[in-house]
Amino acid sequence: MKKAFGCLMMLLGLLLLTGCGEKRQTFLLEGTFKGFNQGELYICDINGNFPLDTVAVVKSKFHYEVALEEPTAFIVIFPNFSEVPVYGEKGAEVTIEGDVSHLREIDVDGTEENEVLTKYRKKTSQQTPPEVALSTEQFIKENPTSPFALYLIRKVFIQSAQPDYKHAAQLMTLVMQAGQKPTDEQKALMKRIEGLSYLKDGDRLPSFSTIDINGEEVKSSDLNAQVNVITVWTTDNFEGQGILRQLQKKQGEAGNKLKVLTVCLDANIKACRKKLERDSIKWATICDGRLWETPILSRIGLSFIPDNILIDGKGKIIGHSLSQKDLMDKIDKLLPKQETE
Repeated sequence: MKKAFGCLMMLLGLLLLTGCGEKRQTFLLEGTFKGFNQGELYICDINGNFPLDTVAVVKSKFHYEVALEEPTAFIVIFPNFSEVPVYGEKGAEVTIEGDVSHLREIDVDGTEENEVLTKYRKKTSQQTPPEVALSTEQFIKENPTSPFALYLIRKVFIQSAQPDYKHAAQLMTLVMQAGQKPTDEQKALMKRIEGLSYLKDGDRLPSFSTIDINGEEVKSSDLNAQVNVITVWTTDNFEGQGILRQLQKKQGEAGNKLKVLTVCLDANIKACRKKLERDSIKWATICDGRLWETPILSRIGLSFIPDNILIDGKGKIIGHSLSQKDLMDKIDKLLPKQETE
C-alpha cells in the first residue's frame, strides 16, 4: 500500500514538473485602459508582415494572442489614430496599462525591450518637438539594435511637421552598422531617405505624366485646385486607409477646391480596384502592381506607406510626409469652412 502510494505521489510530482516546464507557445498582450470602457483597437506589425487585427475592448480590458516564430514589433492603434509600439516574442506575456487621455505615459511591461521604450516614452511625453528629437537621437545611439529604431526614425525625423532627413540618414547609418549586416527593411528606409532630399517644401512639384488604374492619363498639371493632395496607400495599411477616408470626407465638403491623386502599392490590382469600388472613391488612382518600382514614386520622391504631398494651386509643395493629423490640419487651414447663411 505504501509502495503504491509512493508511486502515485511520484507520478503526480512528474506531472506537476512537466506542467511547470511547459512554455507558452504564443505571444500574449493584455491591457487595461482608464477612460476607454468599450470599443476597438487595431494591431499590426511595423513591417506589414501580419494582416491588421481588430481587437475588442470590453469593460476597459482587451486580450490579444498570436503565434510568433520570430520576435516582432507591433503597433497598437487607438480610435483617434494614436499609436503605442509593443515588442512581441514567442512565450512572452506583455501588459499595457494607463489612461487613454495620456497615452504617451502609458506603461508597457513584460519584456526588457518594452520597459526600455516605456521609459523613453514617459521621458518625451512633456517635451517640445526639438527636445523629443534630441531624446530620440540619444535613445537610438544607446539602443541602435532596438526593434523600434526604424519606427522612431520615421516618426520623429521623417514623418513630422519639420522633418530632418540629415539626422535621419545619420541615425540610419548608425543602426545599419550596429548589426551583423543591414536588413532589407533598413536598406529600403535608407534609400527612401535619400530620395526625400529631392522633395522640399516651397519647391515646385516635379512634372509627371502617368496612367491611372482605369487607363486614363494623369498629369501633374491636372492638380490645379486650390489645394491638392497626392497620397500613397495599400489595402492592408490602416493609417493609409484612415487618410483616404478623411480625404474623401474633406473633398465632399470642399468640392472642386480639393483634388486628390492616390498611388496604391498593392501587387494585386484587382484588390485595389475592389477597394475603390467598395468605398466609392472616384479620384484618379495609380496602381500598376509594381510596388516600389512604380515610376511616379521616384519621380516625385514619395517613399513610405502611407506618404503624401500637399500642393497649392500653382504647383508649390506646401508639405510632405505628414502625419494624418498634420495633413488634415493643413488642409483645414488652407480650406476654411464656408460660413452658413
